[in-house]
Amino acid sequence: MLPSSIQISGEPLSGAEVRDICRGLRDNAVRLLSLRGCRLCDRDFGRICRALAGATSLAQLNLNLGVVSSPSRIKQLAEALRTNRSIQSLFLHGSPLTDAGLALLNPALALHPALVALDLGDCMLGDEAINLICGLLPPDGAKSGLKELTLSANPGITPKGWSRLAIAVAHSSQVRVLNLDYNPLGDHVAGMLAVAVASSRTLEVLDLESTGLTNQSAQLCGAWCWLRTALAQSCSSRSVTSFLRERRRRRWQEGLVTPRNERGDGSLLPTRGEAAPGCAPVIPALRWC
Repeated sequence: MLPSSIQISGEPLSGAEVRDICRGLRDNAVRLLSLRGCRLCDRDFGRICRALAGATSLAQLNLNLGVVSSPSRIKQLAEALRTNRSIQSLFLHGSPLTDAGLALLNPALALHPALVALDLGDCMLGDEAINLICGLLPPDGAKSGLKELTLSANPGITPKGWSRLAIAVAHSSQVRVLNLDYNPLGDHVAGMLAVAVASSRTLEVLDLESTGLTNQSAQLCGAWCWLRTALAQSCSSRSVTSFLRERRRRRWQEGLVTPRNERGDGSLLPTRGEAAPGCAPVIPALRWC
């Protein structure tokens, strides 16, 4: 039997439902497990973690919107990830991890052999968490690391923390998608990120929606991105726009914050080769609001 998906959203989980989930994981019959916003007791959460530890078919785990709600649950999830070898995408958006919680989780994330996508948006993170996250973006020549990272809506991260992330992204040989939307970045951080974009050989999508960027930042980013003509030739504007629209649709479905884009035409990105007034042509991967 081919692995299937289990997707439950915003509901209390009964004991019978938890048993069915655990059975599916143990039988390697589940490829996608999404329990976003679900309510369950600590005992049942532990049962699910023990089951997913040995699951070999599970590729995507979605625990968005507060499922991982306490230090004890963070420890249980970390223990499961230490044993699991199949999870490629882990979504913890809207979990009250804080820096301390991520410190508990980080060793398992760093050693996981298959993890390539991580969503830590709205997880109450600060600069200490950024130091740990940078370790998941190893430099050229090192071990493989994350290809997609989401840090949306973490206003506790300071410019110092963002500068460290920008340096890590610039030297990473893996990261392709970086979502920093709904953070108060401002012009100074935008300048550092522009340098990271110009330096990175792999970054394809940088989401800067609702980050407080001004026209000055847009001009700077556009100028640096002009240096990425090779990426502009290989990256389809249509495909990147589709990616961002799909991401917004998923955020809306999960109840995550999605303020409307302030551009009058409703589009998400400039057309290939089109520039904002006064800007150099930009690569399709860059988006700001």
